[in-house]
Amino acid sequence: MQLSTERLRLTRLQAEDWPIFYQVHTDENAMAFISEVRQDAEIRQRFNDRLAPWQVTSFHMLCLTIRLAATDEAVGFIGANAEWAPFRQAEVGYSLLSAHFGKGYGSEALSALTDFLFNDCEFHKLKAEVVEGNWASRRVLEKNGFRLEGTFRDNYLLRGRWVNDWMFGCLKSDRK
Repeated sequence: MQLSTERLRLTRLQAEDWPIFYQVHTDENAMAFISEVRQDAEIRQRFNDRLAPWQVTSFHMLCLTIRLAATDEAVGFIGANAEWAPFRQAEVGYSLLSAHFGKGYGSEALSALTDFLFNDCEFHKLKAEVVEGNWASRRVLEKNGFRLEGTFRDNYLLRGRWVNDWMFGCLKSDRK
């Protein structure tokens, strides 16, 4: 499976992607709104879990490596957790190496993934949870038709502190 945009290629996570996966998950800036930097064994387990083949009805995450089309350099990851039956919904998420922040790669990758999930996989709704205050991630979602649907108070324990989560949703009809 591969999705392409003008500047990016999104490919299924492969065993050889371990170095970039580890790099993203140990990048303090990349993880600032996601979690504390985990122990190596936990990062390896997350990686191994995401290597499993994916289909719409899978109970595990679709994980795609975001690569620059011109150089094949890996810059981050994007993916989705599906809730196919009976809701036909998926939750999307993404993380980039901080060296690649602010270049539009997240928005471009999310656009490709969103089109794939709606058009090829026939999801009805996509969702995303973002820690309140993560304005860059909020802009990525809003550029792709996601709407703020609410705020969950003290929803997530991040680095020892309870934080609010913004809940975003995008219906297939929002993308037309």
